[in-house]
Amino acid sequence: MKTYEIVISGFGGQGVLSMGKILAYSGLMGDKEVSWMPSYGPEQRGGTANVTVIISDEQISSPILNEYDVAIVLNQPSMDKFMPMVKKGGIMLYDSNGVQSIPERDDVNVYRVDAVDESVKMANTKVFNMIVLGGLLKVAPMIDIHNVEAGLKKTLPERHHKLIPLNLEALQRGMEIIQHERVAK
Repeated sequence: MKTYEIVISGFGGQGVLSMGKILAYSGLMGDKEVSWMPSYGPEQRGGTANVTVIISDEQISSPILNEYDVAIVLNQPSMDKFMPMVKKGGIMLYDSNGVQSIPERDDVNVYRVDAVDESVKMANTKVFNMIVLGGLLKVAPMIDIHNVEAGLKKTLPERHHKLIPLNLEALQRGMEIIQHERVAK
């Protein structure tokens, strides 16, 4: 496995930090080296939030990154900020509901996942972030899906463990609906 250097960014309340935490714990469950570094403003909801996650088979030297293999963006300000930081040949994954325009780059693989729309169809908008995570794991299978279940058990309070099947269903839906929009040259 290669090292994956990932940034997930959006507004507070979209599950950005939770998605990063679940991804990090899932990597730990798969015996990977992991770094998880959240960054957010003082607002709980509506402010900007992002998290850097590194998953690797090798020791991680620093959690500080200037460019990423993967950027998951859930709003336009995040797209504008992080698209220039995606490495050549890297992955830009976005939700169509929060992003209006994609900067032109022909050296990045661009994927769209309609996670907001799909979460509404599933009648639970709280699984939005798991749909996005499913899309990521379809195009960059850095961790085993069985480890995501273990990661959910570690990150969710026990009183919410009854929601794990719904989250796993959302993960599967994300894998099914992700669309490849632009291939890197």
